[in-house]
This record gives sequence, structure tokens and C-alpha cells, in this order.
Amino acid sequence: MRPRATELLKTRHFLVMGILNLTPDSFYDGGRHRSAEAAVRHVYRMKEEGADIIDIGAESTRPGSLPLSSEEEWSRLYPVLTALSRDKFDLAISIDTQKSEIAAMAADLGAVMINDISSGRTDPRIFKVARDKNADLVLMHMKGTPKTMQDSPSYADATAEIRAELSSFSDAAMLAGVEKERIIVDPGIGFGKRKEDNLALIAGLPSIAGLGFPVMVGVSRKSVIGGVTGADPEHRLPGTIALNVCALQGGARIFRVHDVAENRQALQCAWETMENGR
Repeated sequence: MRPRATELLKTRHFLVMGILNLTPDSFYDGGRHRSAEAAVRHVYRMKEEGADIIDIGAESTRPGSLPLSSEEEWSRLYPVLTALSRDKFDLAISIDTQKSEIAAMAADLGAVMINDISSGRTDPRIFKVARDKNADLVLMHMKGTPKTMQDSPSYADATAEIRAELSSFSDAAMLAGVEKERIIVDPGIGFGKRKEDNLALIAGLPSIAGLGFPVMVGVSRKSVIGGVTGADPEHRLPGTIALNVCALQGGARIFRVHDVAENRQALQCAWETMENGR
């Protein structure tokens, strides 16, 4: 059995989740790892760089993207998950999906975390899969769907509103039988938010951490960095590191990133500095 993130957090200060996109159209690395061989090589590279978790997704969720059929999604995932299972790959594997059938099949091939950007709203049966497979479950906030989420989103108080929705999502998951100890929350940076909403959420993370669940953030190379600096995705690593350090200080403990080694080094230095200041 691969280790679960919620178990790892009992002995580690923070976790770095390396991103593997098996999509042709992701905003930053689409198409780079489409063959199973290239994808598996990238997984092992991220492990060498210090990843604690590998998050594997096959459906693009960039703004404006359309849903993918289950058949196409699974055809992209199956060769990679099978290869890692055959190799007895020993890091935690997360499956980034909104579909219960995909989550269940991935769990049967060794995935120990379900990362659902819709928090069960697309397919409530995903709660049953998490319960029955005893998997960690990431509940993320998103306004609308990937196709519509950036159509004039607005909040009166982004942190308070998103905290309340995450609380509601976690209540629904627990009502469906998911153990509280298996739930992780993610404020959904970039998913139906303006630049100012994203920055407010990062500043307001202590409130979200106050819900009592581990907090995951995914700021890696996202448009909020471009909104602040004007940089394109290829040049947003410094901004990614800066926002992740701010998130660590605010109580986030899982960091979903494209650049594992660089973010791990920065987070380790930030953590040591925080510890020495206590």
C-alpha cells in the first residue's frame, strides 16, 4: 500500500505534490508528457527532485476547457498507472478527476488520493469511492465549471465565502461516510477567481486552515502571477515560489507544483526560518 498524504503529514512539516498532466492543452505543460514512456520518466524525475505525492490528471481544467469523456480520460491514464503499479512505485499517487468511475479504477491500480476540483458536485458518487477505497479526498473550491468559471467571477469577501463553501463540501463528504481524517481542502486558486480574490485567499489562509483540515494550494505558474508581474507561464517560477512561501506561512501544508526541486528548497528554507522564529 502506498503511503497516504494524511498519514505522511503526521511526521512531515509539508508535502510537495508533483504535477503530471496527460493532456494536450494544459496552460503550461500540455503535450509534454503524452506518451506513457515520457510520463513515467517524468514521474521518476519528480521523485528524484523530492516529490512526496504525484498528482496525475488527464482532463484539462484550464479556463474555458470542455469536459472529457470517461473513455478518453481513462485511455490516457491507464498505461501510466499500470506501469507505475507494475514497477511498485512507492510514492503516494493522486488521481485528478471529477468522475467516480475513473477514481475507482485508479484506486484499484494504486492511487491513494482523489483530487476532485468539483468537490463531489459533478459526481457525488465520488464520495462513496473515497469511502470504500479508504482514499484521501481533496475538496477544492471552484465557481461554476472550467468552461464558465472565469466568466466575471465576483465575491464580496472571497475568503469568508470560500471558507463557508469548503465547510459545506466537507460536511457533505463526511455525511457520505468519508472519514474526517481523510479530507484535505483546497481554496482553488485560479478557479473562478479574479487576481484580487486569489491574493486575498492566500493572505486569508489562516482562516481556511481553521476549518481543521490540511490545506492544499496550487498556485504553480498560474495567471495570478502574470496579473501581478506581467510574466508569461514560462517565466512564473519565482512568483510561484513566493506565493507558496506565503501560503506555508498561512498554514498550507500541501503544495501542488510543476517544479518540484525549486519549490521544495524554498519551502524547506521558509519552514526552518519559521521554526527559528517561534
